[in-house]
Parts: sequence; C-alpha cells; structure tokens
Amino acid sequence: MSDELTRADNCDLCEAARITEWFHEDDICWVAECEICAVPMVVWRGHGVDPPPDHLAHMHDRLAWVVSEHFEFQHYVDDNMRNIPDHYHAHARPHGGFFGRNCSGPVAERSTTWENAARNVGNSD
Repeated sequence: MSDELTRADNCDLCEAARITEWFHEDDICWVAECEICAVPMVVWRGHGVDPPPDHLAHMHDRLAWVVSEHFEFQHYVDDNMRNIPDHYHAHARPHGGFFGRNCSGPVAERSTTWENAARNVGNSD
C-alpha cells in the first residue's frame, strides 16, 4: 500500500467535517462523537472498508484511549458500518448499550430538548 490514502469526493467521512466534538486526529484516523449515536467513533482517513492490519490496530488503540481519557464507561468496538457501509469506521459502545446518552463523559453531560421534555411530562407545579 502506498503512503497516500484514497479519498472519495462524495463521502461524508472523507470530508471529515467538524460537526461534533473531536478527541483525536492523526495521519491514519480521527476520533469524534458520532452525531447519530453520541458515542466516540474512529474513522479511517482512507476511503474503503479494509484498512491494513497495522492501521486497524492503531485505530482501535486510539478509540480505546479516547474512551479512557474522556469517558467513564467500559466499551466494546462495534465496526458494523450500518449507515455508511463503504468507509471504515467503528464506534466505542458502552457495554450493555448502544447509544451514548446514558454513559458518563462529555456526551452524557448534554441533554437534548426531547430528553428535557420527557423529564417534565406530568410535572406541573
């Protein structure tokens, strides 16, 4: 494999827009909060689904580091690429869970409007 990673013009993950909080980036990958799942997600800088083994190990290591430094939950690596199946990425999901809204860390400290509304249903003072 050459040192130059392939990119695709019409790929959201190749674009790497800073929509959510970013925790890490280097020449191989970046780690940010997934805007759908609200958990840390590592994204390969190359476009494709089969990163070389050394890149894969590096990405999973960086993902684990982000969880240990910024969150307070045990995680498992979920690399089932449901919504973007043609670009390698993996999520750090909390054991026993899928979304990050109930785990400790920067993501859990935020509340969405619907969560606030759900807490206030039936609470009329």
